[in-house]
Amino acid sequence: MMIDWEKIDTVLLDMDGTLLDLNFDNHFWHEFVPLKYAEQHNISVESAKMQLRPQFKSMEGKLEWYCLDYWSEALNLNITELKVEISGLIAILPHVTEFLEKLQQSSQKVILVTNAHRDSLDLKMEKTCLQQFFHHIISSHDIGFPKENQQFWNQLQRQQSFDKNTTVLIDDSLAVLNSAQLFGIKHLISVSKPDTQQPIRTILNYPAIEDFRELMVGL
Repeated sequence: MMIDWEKIDTVLLDMDGTLLDLNFDNHFWHEFVPLKYAEQHNISVESAKMQLRPQFKSMEGKLEWYCLDYWSEALNLNITELKVEISGLIAILPHVTEFLEKLQQSSQKVILVTNAHRDSLDLKMEKTCLQQFFHHIISSHDIGFPKENQQFWNQLQRQQSFDKNTTVLIDDSLAVLNSAQLFGIKHLISVSKPDTQQPIRTILNYPAIEDFRELMVGL
C-alpha cells in the first residue's frame, strides 16, 4: 500500500498532469502558440518555436511562466482566447474521477493546489466539472508565489492549517515535489504518465503512480 489513508488528514492535489491530461498544455505551448505566433509574424512555425523556446525557458519555475496575462502581453496574443479555441483537448486522466469520488466519501480534507492562472483554472473546471470534489481550490496566483517557492507552502499552511505529517501531496512536477519535501510535507507522490500521448516517465526520488487506481487501496 502506497499510502496508509488512516494517517492522512489532508490531500493536496495538483491539476495539470496529475488530475488532467498534460497533453492539452503540452500541445498548447509547444504547437498551438508557436503556430499562432508564426502566423502573426509571417514566419515558419519552426522559426517561431526557436524564438519562443528561450523565452519560455527563462520563465520556468517563476509565477510568470504560469501567468496568461504575462504571456498575452509578452507575445501580443490573447492566450486565454487561444486556450478556449482548443479546449476540446482538455481531458481528465484515467480513474481520477473514481478516486475523487472515493475521497469525497472519506474524512480527508481535499484541496486543489495548482500553479494554473485563474483563467485557465476556470476554463478547466468548466470543462471537467471537478470543482465539486474539493473543499478549497488554491491557485498560486492568489498567493503570489509558485509552488516551487517555499513562500507558497508557508502561506498555504497559514491559510489551511494542515499538519505536514498527515498531509499527502500528489503532483507530476518534480520541482514542486522537491519544494514540498524541503518544506516538510511527509507524504509525496509523483505521476509517471502525466501526458497520455507520451511514454511513462521513470521517477526515482518519489513513489509514483501511473493512474489513481494504485491509490484507491484502503481508501
